[in-house]
Amino acid sequence: MIEEKKFSKYLTDVRLSEICRILEYKAKYYGKRYIQIDSYYSSSQECSRCGYKNEKVKDLSVRKWVCPECGSYHDRDINASINILFEGVKKYVKELV
Repeated sequence: MIEEKKFSKYLTDVRLSEICRILEYKAKYYGKRYIQIDSYYSSSQECSRCGYKNEKVKDLSVRKWVCPECGSYHDRDINASINILFEGVKKYVKELV
């Protein structure tokens, strides 16, 4: 438990750009590909199932929402992580072609 507090305090002290730099370095070291997603990508607003962009989700107080197009239920964070994964795969495929 104490170690978790130390680690979380360390992460709050480190800049995001520094974390990205370390991840990129480690990916190269282990022969992996590092793909960075645009920080302005609206991952939590876009439905991961049908692609509908819900402008009402801009407010951070909205944690869960239902897509008006396809009716799928989304948790903001899980939906964002799925969208980020798909965006990374799209970028990866574009690099190959």
